Amino acid sequence: MRIGLLTEGGCPYVGGDAVLWCDRLVRGLAQHEFDIYALGAGERPENEGRVHEGRVPLPPQAGRVRTAPPWGAGDDGVSHGRRARRRFAEWYGELAAVLCADAPREPSGAFQPSAPAQADRFASALYGLAELAREEGGLVRALRSEHAVRALERACRAPGAARLARQARVADLLTVAAHLGRVLRPLSLDWYGPDGLGAVDLCHAASGGAAAVPGLLARYFSGVPLLVTEYGVRLRAHYLATAESSPAVRSLLAAFHGRLAAETYRQAALVTPGNAHVRRWQERCGADRARLRTVYPGMDAAPFAEVGEAPERADPGTLVWTGPVEPAKDLVTLLHAFAEVRAHEPQARLRIIGTPAGPEGETYLRRCRELAELLFPEAARGPHAPGGPPVSFERTGGPEIPASADAYARGAVAVLSSAVEGFPSGLVEAMLCGRATVSTDVGAVREVIGGTGLVVPPDDPRALAEACVALLRDPRRRARLGAAARARALELFTVEQNIAAFHGIYLEIASRVPVRRVLLDDTGRPLPFAAPAEAHLPGHWSGTTSSAAARGGPRWAARPPATVPAVTEGAR
Repeated sequence: MRIGLLTEGGCPYVGGDAVLWCDRLVRGLAQHEFDIYALGAGERPENEGRVHEGRVPLPPQAGRVRTAPPWGAGDDGVSHGRRARRRFAEWYGELAAVLCADAPREPSGAFQPSAPAQADRFASALYGLAELAREEGGLVRALRSEHAVRALERACRAPGAARLARQARVADLLTVAAHLGRVLRPLSLDWYGPDGLGAVDLCHAASGGAAAVPGLLARYFSGVPLLVTEYGVRLRAHYLATAESSPAVRSLLAAFHGRLAAETYRQAALVTPGNAHVRRWQERCGADRARLRTVYPGMDAAPFAEVGEAPERADPGTLVWTGPVEPAKDLVTLLHAFAEVRAHEPQARLRIIGTPAGPEGETYLRRCRELAELLFPEAARGPHAPGGPPVSFERTGGPEIPASADAYARGAVAVLSSAVEGFPSGLVEAMLCGRATVSTDVGAVREVIGGTGLVVPPDDPRALAEACVALLRDPRRRARLGAAARARALELFTVEQNIAAFHGIYLEIASRVPVRRVLLDDTGRPLPFAAPAEAHLPGHWSGTTSSAAARGGPRWAARPPATVPAVTEGAR
């Protein structure tokens, strides 16, 4: 199969949340061909090479890389005539009207993104803008224009608009218009023709949000099936990211991302959440339960094998915490809990191993160091004090701790104290090392642990301390839980399990999708039986009709999708 892998700020570049998972997926499925389409990855609109500055080296099955610059990196230079401006105002105004509508809300007051009343209007406006962009050459300038801001203002002031929308000020409208322009930038890309996503067998979006928009358009224009993988819910991440914005901005952007998520889940052939926590969010946003397949992220178990098979190396009185240092990890609660642990186990030690996550993380780390000096005055004597300090702060990747496996090897119990968590990859690393764990009940922690560790409420130092003391005092229980945790991690959370699951999902989707593409002769007439089934396999099984030859050889024709909401001629 030929897969169009859709990413945002990640693979094939070094940065991004999903870069490691995407790289493992492409390398593990050598029987398929991958074309990588990356949003916001660089300043150049398109790069065709396999290796470039800032990129990870790609395997041979990654045949093509196309990138789009981030929002604000340039202008498409497209100036629209009067008719095109009128169509843009019509469709953008319709989109704005959906966002400003007084949508139904849950008893708690939260917006219901899956409410069906405006779903068709949102889809018609989105695909209407996509058709306009395809015909006129792009909408980058139009999405930045005063016309877009005025369309938002008219929608907010229209009768029946939501209360928060009516409160939007000019600064709020500018913020919302800029955000919509960034997320809708894929509408202006030239990725959807027979030489791009129109020629792939399947679009696989590595996340929701903007990364899924090219998949929606490939499905709309060419009928390409869409697979969406989410290891963290973009809608939830958006809610957290806009917490400091004005109420009007939060309301309008929540409505937009909610509608976009609902449309993505509605059009996807399958959606693969990374855990039950993500799955519940997707169902709340309108995803069909019958089209959900939980696929856990894959971890490379090899670096942890030596430690996992030699648990006797652990220091029986040491607690270990690893991860990015940021407020969501709630190290303040951990330090207060460890103060209680020391009251019961005076010889206990705590090793905090991690790298600050940006400037906010640096500030938080300084605050945690100051708190540790107040709670444990002996910590100020440094690592060379007799017996060592009770609390130590170490950075990953430095000479102090060269590898995560070594960090877990020096501790008897791994601790996770987060107040907010998605999929706890650090917890899986500890499980692969055969370590007993104490974790707060957030995100997918309980699902990952599955009875092989102790789980306590978040923001509860006493409960966290009691669980840590219980394991420090019971070596047999630690060994039993550690062995069970390692067995569970090897069964559910390895790279091999992840790759095998996606290989099966690719075949499942392909088996349900009829052949879309037809080879045309020089006169434009279809060639019957010109594309046999083996033409989709890598290599030269069918001569000029192979996937590799199709890129520069015969022309492909795409049948329009049958189930995507159509835009009527009268509306245009």
